[in-house]
Amino acid sequence: MNTSLIAPPLLLLASNVMMTWAWYGHLKHPAWPLWLAVLTSWGIAFFEYCLAVPANRIGYGTYSGQQLKVMQEVITLIVFAGFSVWVLGEPLRWNYLAAMLCLVAAVAFIFLPSR
Repeated sequence: MNTSLIAPPLLLLASNVMMTWAWYGHLKHPAWPLWLAVLTSWGIAFFEYCLAVPANRIGYGTYSGQQLKVMQEVITLIVFAGFSVWVLGEPLRWNYLAAMLCLVAAVAFIFLPSR
């Protein structure tokens, strides 16, 4: 199996889980002082970069930069949809799903062969 085909989406998935926690996890702790939320987020983001950078390095060549970026955006939306429901307790509304569907369509377009 081609590592450069499978590893990037898996690494991007893991990095997006971490980045979602870095950006939004502190919302579950409103009593934290802002400096603590920032430092905690930065700490998580360092490890997220340790996944995102290799994902893009490994994937570039198998995927174009544009394909990697669109893939990452869709993964981000999927991860955040789950996070917002299960961690933040927010409902998943129809318009969010419609927006996600539009971005999934963007993935389909970015992977079409260009002529």
